Amino acid sequence: MDLKAVLTGRSFVQTASAVALVVCLAFGVLSCKKKEEGRYGVVTGDIGDAIALHIAAQTRAAGGYFKLPFDDKMLELKLVRIHFEYLATLSPTLHFACVDLVGADGEFYDVDFYLEGRPGSMKVTETHVHKINGQPLYLWDQTPNKSWIRVPVDGASHQLLGVIKGKDEFEFTYKATLPEIRGKGRVWLPLPQSDKFQTISLKSISVPTAYRELKDTAHNNKILFMELDENASGKKIEMVFDVVRLEKGAYEDKLLAPKKYLYANRLIPTDERFNNVVNEILENKESDLVKARAVYDNVIDHMRYMKYGEGWGKGDAIYACNSLYGNCTDFHSYFIALARAAGIPARFAIGAAVPSERDDGGVDGYHCWAEFYAEGKWWPVDISEGDKYTELSIYYFGHHPANRIEFTQGRDLKVEPEPESGPINFLAYPVLEINGEPACTKTEFTFRRG
Repeated sequence: MDLKAVLTGRSFVQTASAVALVVCLAFGVLSCKKKEEGRYGVVTGDIGDAIALHIAAQTRAAGGYFKLPFDDKMLELKLVRIHFEYLATLSPTLHFACVDLVGADGEFYDVDFYLEGRPGSMKVTETHVHKINGQPLYLWDQTPNKSWIRVPVDGASHQLLGVIKGKDEFEFTYKATLPEIRGKGRVWLPLPQSDKFQTISLKSISVPTAYRELKDTAHNNKILFMELDENASGKKIEMVFDVVRLEKGAYEDKLLAPKKYLYANRLIPTDERFNNVVNEILENKESDLVKARAVYDNVIDHMRYMKYGEGWGKGDAIYACNSLYGNCTDFHSYFIALARAAGIPARFAIGAAVPSERDDGGVDGYHCWAEFYAEGKWWPVDISEGDKYTELSIYYFGHHPANRIEFTQGRDLKVEPEPESGPINFLAYPVLEINGEPACTKTEFTFRRG
């Protein structure tokens, strides 16, 4: 098959099965293999094995790096993770994989691989850099006949860039698979609530044992809680919601006390280094709205979207300030810390961004965002998305699109009973403890419109 034609506009059929996000992501891909059969009878785990073995073999042959020609230079890369949610069989012998790698140059690369062959004999035929530090070099557009074509980023519609304006409606499924439980376990999961921007209806819930609804006394979140024993080993928790979501702009909320969101959190503390940053960037800035925009721009200018090493993903503002990279939790924690240092109330929320360019399938894990208070209103921001899509950086200062669902708000959630580790840092994936020790689940988000 002529893959050059695919990459220059020829369409291909998307046959990827639903996302299965392994919450405890390991660098050893084979241990995380997802055995799910696709449309052509090919198990997605076979694709994951093939690409992992290819990268490992090439890395050994090149003396410790996976080497890839790009933009008149040779990248030296190391594997970070394989996106199991994007493993796809395009035809009986043509397959697709998306992989995160980090370069010796310190940059973070999202690379698309194409493979040909049957299970056990798949060979990589083409490799293309798709994103650098989260910023795409091209996009994929789904046509009415459910095939996909490659399109340039410049001039792409907002919908292709991840934004649905106005209103969105979809069914959202939250699944978690429990590991083996020896002894006693406890698990806490988010229960999304309706507010002025989203209407949530619980369609069904399937759990391995009795559950209770807890109330987070810090931020009024609802949380599903279960006590587990050995009988729950390997069982699934599934919640299905109908969601109607409105695009969010600046809004008034007299029930929210802004000063509450000037106080520190465990991982968003008060620290002199945040004061030093805002003193540099806020000189001659007068209104809180202007100051917040300066903070927003500073985070975009200085942070890189990278999921590599240890420390990222916890929403640790000091870590983000020191490393200047991370994922959405780190971007927004750093923004909140700087905003509070400038005297601007700011708060955190987390949920999932539902794909805008297709109408069903997997969702690539959680997503978080923030809001700040100025001129009597709460202003939504999404800095990590504004960083990925430069043309949307203005939109994401003051807007959240309709294609998302919010699970919980705030940091340091307080419930009774609470985890052994204390208040919950933030809640998107399940918080699971076995015999008082943290444990991992395998979590899957899927959606369907219409």
